[in-house]
Amino acid sequence: MIRIGMLSYWHVHAEDYTKQVLGHPDTEIAAIWDELPARGAEKAEKYGVPFIADLDELLAREDIDAVVVDAPTNMHRDVMVKAARAGKHIFTEKVVAPTVAEAGEIEAAVREAGVKFAVSLPRLYDGYTQSILEVIASGKLGQLTLARVRLSHNGSTADWLPQHFYSKEQCGGGALIDLGCHPVYLVRKFLGLPETVSATFGYASGREVEDNAVAVFSYPNGAIGIAEAGFVNSHSPFSIELHGTDGTLLYGFPEEKILLRTNSDAEKAWTEIPVGDRVPYAFDQWVRHIQENTEATENVAFALDLTLLMDAANRSASEGRAVALSSLRG
Repeated sequence: MIRIGMLSYWHVHAEDYTKQVLGHPDTEIAAIWDELPARGAEKAEKYGVPFIADLDELLAREDIDAVVVDAPTNMHRDVMVKAARAGKHIFTEKVVAPTVAEAGEIEAAVREAGVKFAVSLPRLYDGYTQSILEVIASGKLGQLTLARVRLSHNGSTADWLPQHFYSKEQCGGGALIDLGCHPVYLVRKFLGLPETVSATFGYASGREVEDNAVAVFSYPNGAIGIAEAGFVNSHSPFSIELHGTDGTLLYGFPEEKILLRTNSDAEKAWTEIPVGDRVPYAFDQWVRHIQENTEATENVAFALDLTLLMDAANRSASEGRAVALSSLRG
């Protein structure tokens, strides 16, 4: 049994990861820490486990094998570096960190300690993504020329997001670094890493952080990637567009169906492609890596690329210019 320390309930998905820990046959919650003691104590009582107010004390416990990190994004580096040095395996909410430099420190600490590390990137493993990747691999779309992924909700205008999600200090940004992570890593999956990133942020609800965001990725072969996210849209379906020299694929317009139209189809008609099965969640993969002493190589690489792209987008929006990824890689 892998005994897990839950590190903070700051993130809106912390309860979801709690359910994953409790629902997995090989994991259990051993203790809880939270930067807000009252919140942590409440969760500890709810789940019948000890609340440990001192993070160092929790990490020093020999009966804790691993941690799930849902702390504020600006605390990720300090929390995860400490956890790695304490020899605890780490599963974390995205993003790894708001900047390339901080993500690099976490990666180095994990590598030096030899602990197992994985990041929640759920839409990378969903069934529609697997089916879309099969279409791309088949060559039916030809050379991809544009990928667009959009994810948006009305959390700001309907005021159901927790107020701390509008803290630039804690979050490192707004809609793009939260919801926009999913479109960003999917565009990265479909097109690869771009040369440059250009981002535009909107502040429709007057918050400290952006609530309406677009990031555009430019590629040397002429392809363009577009990642969109927002907190100010009531009926904006999650959607994916892929366009290539020989075809187009659509998902979520608005139904959760994959539609394909290609030049190879004599009738040039839209055809529905079945949505396949999802692959295991990153949490389940992480548990298996701990048990089998293997590495979440692809997951971690995509998570680090996500921070690279997010850092570039934030800089672009702030400075009003395109940012070359090469300038952030040291």
